[in-house]
Amino acid sequence: MKSGLVRGFLSVGIWTFVSRVSGFVRDILMAAWLGTGPVAEAFLIALSLPNMFRRFFAEGAFNTAFVPIFSKKLDNRRDALRFASEAFSGLFVTVLILSAVAMIFMPVLVWLMASGFQGDERFALAVEYGRITFPYILLISMASMVSGVLNANGRFTAAAAAPVLLNLLFIAAMGLGRWRGWDLGLTLAWATPVTGISQLALVWWDAHRTGWTFLPRRPRLSPDMRRLLAVALPAAFAGGVVQLNLLIGRQVGSRFDGAIGWLSYSDRLYQLPLGVVGAAVAVVLLPELARRLRAGDHAGGQSAYSRATEFGLFLTLPAAFAIAV
Repeated sequence: MKSGLVRGFLSVGIWTFVSRVSGFVRDILMAAWLGTGPVAEAFLIALSLPNMFRRFFAEGAFNTAFVPIFSKKLDNRRDALRFASEAFSGLFVTVLILSAVAMIFMPVLVWLMASGFQGDERFALAVEYGRITFPYILLISMASMVSGVLNANGRFTAAAAAPVLLNLLFIAAMGLGRWRGWDLGLTLAWATPVTGISQLALVWWDAHRTGWTFLPRRPRLSPDMRRLLAVALPAAFAGGVVQLNLLIGRQVGSRFDGAIGWLSYSDRLYQLPLGVVGAAVAVVLLPELARRLRAGDHAGGQSAYSRATEFGLFLTLPAAFAIAV
């Protein structure tokens, strides 16, 4: 069990490390080519809008509730597939409606995120970019749910590799835009939904070839879906506290020229070890812990939790020291 957990940690950790390093390269190029000017700040705010909501509908509250319930149903594959299909359809319709409403009221969302933009060119740019980038939340939410299915089945590679596509496509888009002389803000905005399509395609294909095929259907409020909502809603409120802190930070930053860019680039520094270690441990531990508890193996669940904590501390304590230095 220990070796299986560690192999999972390493598999996710290595791919997440590649993702974070490629993301670091992406941000270096953005800092070099866009800097912290109006276009950069408008794009960063536009990108933060779907990323803020994805904490609720993607790897945040929804997957935190979905993965344990789904993992406990894997003894009966037909029941597990039915539940996952219901969750896929329910999530698809919910986020589709949210996306449509958000695109209509984008000026309000931008004002709530960065009221300091009002009255200058950044506001109009952020609204334009936001309407282009927001559909990304639909694509990444579905990709995250399918990734949860893969992770629960012990398949971590495709889900962990998917974010690498985002960074590589962003880098390619910026390089192409510079070469062709395109507006880099619009280039990055249009590249965002393209990256979502690529990530969803990768994990959907991996799930499909192992017998887990998902297509949107009319959603049903079954007993399992009610249970899912009962678990997900409190988690969404808890996650909202973190998002509120980020929202306040962006509001303050929007009132100072360049501050949004500075905050975003510095955020990438601590996100590098946090993403590699924290994501690897959480993604692998959650389905493993759910299966152990479902089988009544509380000692095994405690052991898995302890090993995950030890593995996380082994890597995060040196990283915390290095960042402080």
